[in-house]
Order: sequence, then C-alpha cells, then structure tokens
Amino acid sequence: MIALLRRLLLAALLALPGAAPMATAAPDADPGTAVTQNPISGSFSDTYADPAVIRGKDGWWYLYATSDPLHEAPSEFGLMHIARSRDFVDWEYLGTVFDEADRPAWTTSSSFYWAPDIRYVDGRYVMYYTVTDTVAEPGPWNFAIGAATAPTPAGPWTDTGGPVVAPRPTGDGGYFNTIDPALLSASDGKRYLYFGGFHGGLWVTELDESGLRAVGSPTQVTVGDRYEGSFVVERDGWYYLTASSANCCAGPVTGYSVYAGRSRSPLGPFTDHEGVSLLDSRVGGTQVLAQNGNRWIGVGHHTIVTDVAGQDHIVYHAIDRDDAWLDAPGGINERPTLIDRLDWIDGWPVARAGAGPSDTPQPAPVTASSLGIVSGAPASNDALLGDWSAGTDSVGDGGAVGLVPAGGEARTREKAPKDVRVEADVRVSGAFSVGVARSGRNGVTVTVDAAERTLTVTSTQGRRVESDTAPLPSRYGGDEWTALSVEVRDGRVVARLAESRLGDADAEVALDLPRGAARSRPVVLATSGGPAQVDNLTVVEAHEPVTERVAEPETGDVLVDESFDGAAPGDGWEWVRPSPSVTVGDGVLRWPLESVDVVGAGNTGPLLLRTPPPGDWIAETKLHLDLGTGTIRNYQQAGMIVRVDDDDLLRLGDVAIWGTRQVEFGKELDENGALRWGAHLGGPVAETMWLRIAHTLDPETGEHRYRSASSRDGETWRWGATWTLPADTTPTIGLYAGGGATPATVATFDWFRLYEAR
Repeated sequence: MIALLRRLLLAALLALPGAAPMATAAPDADPGTAVTQNPISGSFSDTYADPAVIRGKDGWWYLYATSDPLHEAPSEFGLMHIARSRDFVDWEYLGTVFDEADRPAWTTSSSFYWAPDIRYVDGRYVMYYTVTDTVAEPGPWNFAIGAATAPTPAGPWTDTGGPVVAPRPTGDGGYFNTIDPALLSASDGKRYLYFGGFHGGLWVTELDESGLRAVGSPTQVTVGDRYEGSFVVERDGWYYLTASSANCCAGPVTGYSVYAGRSRSPLGPFTDHEGVSLLDSRVGGTQVLAQNGNRWIGVGHHTIVTDVAGQDHIVYHAIDRDDAWLDAPGGINERPTLIDRLDWIDGWPVARAGAGPSDTPQPAPVTASSLGIVSGAPASNDALLGDWSAGTDSVGDGGAVGLVPAGGEARTREKAPKDVRVEADVRVSGAFSVGVARSGRNGVTVTVDAAERTLTVTSTQGRRVESDTAPLPSRYGGDEWTALSVEVRDGRVVARLAESRLGDADAEVALDLPRGAARSRPVVLATSGGPAQVDNLTVVEAHEPVTERVAEPETGDVLVDESFDGAAPGDGWEWVRPSPSVTVGDGVLRWPLESVDVVGAGNTGPLLLRTPPPGDWIAETKLHLDLGTGTIRNYQQAGMIVRVDDDDLLRLGDVAIWGTRQVEFGKELDENGALRWGAHLGGPVAETMWLRIAHTLDPETGEHRYRSASSRDGETWRWGATWTLPADTTPTIGLYAGGGATPATVATFDWFRLYEAR
C-alpha cells in the first residue's frame, strides 16, 4: 500500500506541467571539442588535494578537496573546498564545506577534515570525510569517518551528528588509520563504505539503509602497510578496488601512485592481474597511474568519473617537482588537481594507456550533448518532438526538466550516431524507455520499470527478439533522480542505472545485437503506466576505447655482462666503502646484510658501482633475497642504485617494510640543506627477483630519466615510476644491500647486465 501511494504521489508530481511553456534555448556546444590542461584547479587555487567529483542534478560538475590553504600565503585554512564547472575547463570556486563556527560537535576544535567522498543517496547529497580526532575518543590521531548531507552539491551541509565509522583503537594506546572513505552502492542492493590506510590496511563495511552508519563487522581487504585513498567501481561483473601507495607528501621526492585489484565480491579478496592478493605480505597490485618523468610526481588519491560519451577519467592530485611546497605555512605540499583519460585494457584500468600523467593539452571529458539538445534544460527547444513539455524540478535541484506524459513518446529531431551513448537523470512513476536504432518494431529498447522494479534491454530484428532483465535493488525509488545510460557500440548494448554515476550500479544489463541492428536513427523516449521527468539528457557518439598500451622499454644487445665468475668483479667496477663480508665466488656475488644505509646523513653502506655507457640503456640484475613474510624486518633490502653522490641518488630494491615485502624505487636529494627521501612502491616480490632500470635522456633538456621494473620470473615485467637526475651530472650505476643485520640474511646477485635500449 505504501509503495502504491508513493507511486501515485510521484505520478501527480510528474504530471504537473511545471507551468513552463517550451522556450527556445541555445543547444549545447559541440561535444568533444573542449581541451583541458593540467592542473585543472590552477585557475582558482594553488593546491587542491584528495579530489572528489560528482555531476549534480543541476548539470554542473562539482569538485571537492581536502582541508588545506587554498593559495600561497596569505590564505586561510579552508575546511574542505568546493568548486564547479560545466566542462572541466572553466571553474568557479564556491567556498568551504564547513567554517570554524559550524564544526561538527562530535569532533574537536583542532580536528582536520580530510579526503571528501561525495555521493547522491536517497535524493540528497552525502559527503563522507575523515575526522582526525574526536571528543568521544580523546587522544592523538583517533581517526574516524564522518558524513554530512545537503540538498544540493553546493550545500548547505548538515553533519549527521556522529561517526559513520568510529575510531578503531589498536589496543596499545594508539588508533588504526580510519581514514579516506569511499562509498559503493552495489548491484547486490547493499551500500559499502571502504576506508583505511597504511596503519591497519583498507577495510570495507556495510552501511545501513540510510547510508550514514556502519553495520556489522568490517572486512579487511588489503595488507596493513601498503594502501590508502581507496575508490571502488563495479564493471563487467567485477569490483575494482583502486588505491594509492607510498608517501603522499614528501615534497620533491614524492612517489605516490595508484594500483588496482579486483574481485567478484565487494568484500574481496582482491587480486591483481597476476592473481596476487592485495592482502599478501608480498603484496599485489596492478599499476594504474605512476609518474613518468615530466613535471608531475606523487600522482594519486583519486576519483574515477565517466563522461557522457562513456569514457572514464581519473581525477587525482599531484606535485610539481619544481614547486613542491606552499610558500607558507611551511611544510604543506602543494598538490593541485589533475585529470587524465582512464583506459581499460585487457580488463584493467590504466591512465592514458600507460603513458601516465599529462602536462600538455588533452581532450576534456565530454559533458555536452549533440543533436541540438540543451542537456540541462532538455525541453527548452525543439530538439525533441512529440509528447514533450518543459517543467521544473519542484522537489530537488534539477532545475529545468523535460516531461513525458503517461503513454507519451518523444523523439529527437535529428538522427543519433550508429554507435551512440544516451544518458539522462530520470524520475519514473511507471515505466520509462529509451529506444535507439528504432524503425517500426525493430530496434533496441531499454526500459526502467519502477512498478516491476526491473531494468530490461530488448533487441527486435524482424521475428528475432532477444531480451535480458536485471532486478532493481530495494533502495531504488523511482521518485528519486537516477542516472540511466544506454550505450550501443561494436554490436553490443549496455544499459546501467546508478545513483551517483561514479562506478556504482543499481543494475546493469548487456546484450549482443544481431548484425545490422545498430543504425543511425532518432532516439525515442517513451512512458507507460505513468509520466516521467528527464534531466541532463545527452545523446552523443559513444567513445572509442583505447585497447593497446603504450610501448614499454625493451632490451637490445648486451653491453656489459658481469657474471661474477672470477674472484672479484671484472673491469670497470669500483667499490665505495667496501665491506670484507661481501664475497665473489661460484658465479655469484654474496652480500650479507648489515645495519648500514646510504639514505640519510650516515652514508655507511657499501656500494659496487660502474660508469654506464652514454645514451639510452637498461640495467638488469638477478637477485635472491629471502626476507620471509609477515614479520617485521625493517628495512632489510638489496638491489640496484644510481648515484651522483651520497645525497643525490636513486635506489631500486626488494625491501621489508613492516609486515610487507615490496619493490621500492626511491630518490634522495638535498633540498636547500634538508635531505629528502621518497619512493614509488611496486611489486610483488619473490625470493628470487629480476630488477631493471631503464635510462633515457630528455631530448630537450638532457635530463636523465630512470624508470623501474621488476619481475618474478625474468619474463613478465611490471614497469613502474620514473625518477629524474639533473642533466649536468654523470651518475654511476651499481648494486647495494643493507638495512639491518637481524635476522642474518644474505643477498645473492647472480649477475649484472647492461643492455642497449630499443
């Protein structure tokens, strides 16, 4: 009875004419013509970290950021920021989420609010965020997850009065990192909140129906010392957990980057493309985004957003290696917001097909419609004909909308492309359909039936009728705006219904089409059983996916082959701080680990170095190093090193980092008298590893660029981040080991080789 009354009330609201006769409005600008230039936040801020994005029902794209000063000094410390854009090119800064006067009462007067995650839940906007300390759990860094709600993406924001996820004591007087929330409304009907960080790992908890409180016991989904800043999307029957690794904020040596794992369940276990679990001590993770040697380093803490053509984009922060700090207050990294295309290749997400962050103009996300449609006011001109009138959203933030009456049908005046993507925010009281490639009975129809609670795709080609249906979850309500997308491309139709259109799914249905079914014809909107409201309507050519990765370094002829088959390394090698414990014999270099290091001011570690050839080359070594698993053996390691001097170097090694074993590619430099160290984290590792460093010269500046790679079998390589060294230096290359003598461990190098790069 309640459901029936709800539908009747919705039908009455939708049937209201909105009192607005059709008024002529200018159509959207040509889609796909806008261009972005990183950083996209540069027009209104100097730093804009931990970005989150949502398209509001008003048609604007809203961009949120963590609590930070907005500009170089003088600048007030803002408690999370809001900006908006129509096209990701021109931005308008709107202000902060909270002010000092309206801090949530359950947090302290000194609390910071970090890492906002924005979603549309049950007809309102919900922002999840990190609280750094709470009144109920006194003590330093007793992190919790809070939430605030608002009727519009711009606010005003009302805190929910308590934590979504409370602080989690460690039992020894400290707290686990209950930080960096990310919501997923999954097609199984449940809402999940992912949270956590390096100290304690990433976790997921189910939320109650309101989406504002955790219920049940959380599930750990990554090992404790590797990931933070999670974001999860549902795609092709998989749940993809993407997250950042390494130090976010090490200034000019920040190696932050993004990785992925996937699972058939929102609760995991999540594994990478080689099947290595993100829960393993020898931790897995498929690289999504890493620095590539241009100005941008420390690329991470991201959101994934889909444009109206169906192309995904990754929105993230980064650091300009030549301008790493805000001038004041001191110690704050300058982390503006960037955006780049996100491709799906062989079932895995990767930024720009593996090219990494861009520093040149790039095509902007497609946000406008073709066919003369005004997406934010779709009934304001004559781009659609038939049963179609203009109205106003009287209960939400949709603004001008289009109304299709019960039993009505409207169609675009112009034909849509053969490969097309149609998207709209819809309110449905009965059944609402989108028809593409329709001619008579033939064509493709996607139907949202609010009464039957189904999403159905039907293809009709003569007597051949094929159909598939997915149920809608209990949280779905036709009286709330929901994003419906219909994409026809390469002989396949995919329909998705989603609350926030951020990788979430109320339901998704895909259907292979018979030959010839996809045609260039008008798009048809139709209703039965009740009226429907339509907003943010776009009809554009479907994006063309990138399906091949950019080329990765390959080895050519061998230039140097040190097989350690004598009593000492061959010609060309030089020891720095030699240790008598290091020996050569039986075709290997045996290097017992000692409590020495070359990072920091001590510079006590031995090094075996040689001068590499000019030009481009690849260095490679085979290393056997058993660091065990799970136990804390900080920071035993061995691998390759590139050295200008003891305070200007790069280091690639197999390293024990707390309970994990990881490939670390780090950089040390002297920044105005202060030694800085930061690293990119890769892997996974094994007892026997192959390591590579590929060297190139920047053709314009002569700067040295070094890219890391690792392998567990010598055949399958994972290429990682790129560090740089100045053009006026002559770095050497070689081997190192150290980090701790307990437990007693020996690194064994089978050989060291230098190859031509091709």
